[in-house]
Amino acid sequence: MTWWDSADDDEPEFDESSVRVRPNRKGSKPRTKTRPDHENALTGRILSVDRGRYTVMLDENLATERRVTAARASELRKHAVVTGDRVDIVGDTSGAPGSLSRIVRIVPRVTLLRRSADDTDAVERVIVANADQMLIVVAAANPEPRIRLVDRYLVAAYDAGVSPILCITKTDLADPAVFLRNFAGLDLPVFESRDDSMPLAEISAALVGHDTVFVGHSGVGKSTLVNALVPDAHRAVGVVNTVTGRGRHTSSSTVSLRLETDAGRGWVIDTPGVRSFGLGHINTDNILKAFTDLALIALKCPRGCTHLPNSPDCAINEAVAAGTLGETGKARLDSLQRLLATFAAVPGRT
Repeated sequence: MTWWDSADDDEPEFDESSVRVRPNRKGSKPRTKTRPDHENALTGRILSVDRGRYTVMLDENLATERRVTAARASELRKHAVVTGDRVDIVGDTSGAPGSLSRIVRIVPRVTLLRRSADDTDAVERVIVANADQMLIVVAAANPEPRIRLVDRYLVAAYDAGVSPILCITKTDLADPAVFLRNFAGLDLPVFESRDDSMPLAEISAALVGHDTVFVGHSGVGKSTLVNALVPDAHRAVGVVNTVTGRGRHTSSSTVSLRLETDAGRGWVIDTPGVRSFGLGHINTDNILKAFTDLALIALKCPRGCTHLPNSPDCAINEAVAAGTLGETGKARLDSLQRLLATFAAVPGRT
């Protein structure tokens, strides 16, 4: 017999005491979309990102300079925070062991270096924010230099508004002169480095006062160069596979490292080595802007001009053919057209 059985009635009887009331676990206070303005937030620099935790430098170059660990606020869950970002943080900003602050805002970015997974993918992968220089590291041999990959780095740099620099390593293994002729028409500073002699003073001078992102194919000596410039960096150094001729990935994350010299400070942003660099996100107009002298002449080109050799009535082609720009202009046009051709070859692009 159950608790409701009775001799007079076979049906159960209920009253208010028979009803179980489940507590409201979320509370009765309604949520609001109004967010605090975080007037007292501190602004810092993202040095590295590791599994949802961000290392942030606060009070840069001051006596109170410190590094803190932060997490991203829920309102930023749909926004990528990357190395080089300037962010506003709140919470425990002491930097004490075990402390955790919260990133509540991303300061508007000055530059954004991106790449896509491949040429058909328009979805961008952000590499670094707020860099103003790109140091492209390429080996003269072992592995063999890839002109087209360097072209792609240049296109990405010009698109982002970042000034490129070229460093060619392992020049004791091969003469880089033939390779460097491909870039003679560009305003591209070039450093040559040997395994037994690196131009560290010259490279350091070019990096002081700048945020410079280092990029390069795996195995070209990028991490070796970073360790020489920033002795306490301790970036892993790999070797080139003797069978495939390819380098092994060593750096697994992007990290900002401070460069200290007698002339001043700068930031070296080391990135993982890559074997491909997709251009699916690039705006081709930004490539021409990097060639300021040619861009001025291009104003006379017909609408839709591609500036390629077969482009009809191209003012740049006509100026070079007439000899008004000299040999330097011809070399610059060759470089421009090679970069434009690299972009034009992207599937689905014109």
